[in-house]
Amino acid sequence: MLIKPSVAKKSLSTFPGWEVKQKEISKIFRFPSFPAAIAFVNRVSTEAEKVNHHPDINIRYNKVQITLSTHSEGGVTEKDVDLAKKIEKTL
Repeated sequence: MLIKPSVAKKSLSTFPGWEVKQKEISKIFRFPSFPAAIAFVNRVSTEAEKVNHHPDINIRYNKVQITLSTHSEGGVTEKDVDLAKKIEKTL
């Protein structure tokens, strides 16, 4: 079930940097090096596989943008917020 952007924003309020839009949530993570960024992506992929919910990932050298949306629902659901929280814990 879709959740309102205000609900997603409140749920992620303890994790600064998440941008909440109508149909997605995203955040850019910065790392000291390319290998550190790739290691983060590998940790994210492990968490995503565990819950069978996969983010869009854009890697630009030491920056990783994670974007979450539940495509089958057409926007943001609790699955996205839950995975965002798991991603934060991989840091």
